[in-house]
Amino acid sequence: MTEGVKTVLFPVRDLDAAKAVFQVLLGVDPIADAPYYVGWNIEGQDIGLVPNGHKAGMTGPTAYFVVDDINATHKAMIDAGAQPNEDIRDVGGGKLVATVKDPDGNVIGITQNPGSPRAA
Repeated sequence: MTEGVKTVLFPVRDLDAAKAVFQVLLGVDPIADAPYYVGWNIEGQDIGLVPNGHKAGMTGPTAYFVVDDINATHKAMIDAGAQPNEDIRDVGGGKLVATVKDPDGNVIGITQNPGSPRAA
């Protein structure tokens, strides 16, 4: 089961320039501002800028769906025909993320929050 898209990450080459544009768009300061990630939370929606995301293979914005069990969801998506893209990994504090590609090559992100019932 999914809670829907809660995070959208944008690959950026010039973090300062992108941050200025998004700060005007969103109208608030970021809640996370580091050389490796700048992020905002707008009414439960996380918007993030990933410097050098292009070098890591990001071809555009990636939407991340929140799931209860990332391992089971990842496996089920692969079994249904998705191709692995990025393996499941902890990005800090127990938050798990992964991406797959659908049959048309679209990147789909999935994430499991540390408080999820299956996170143990």
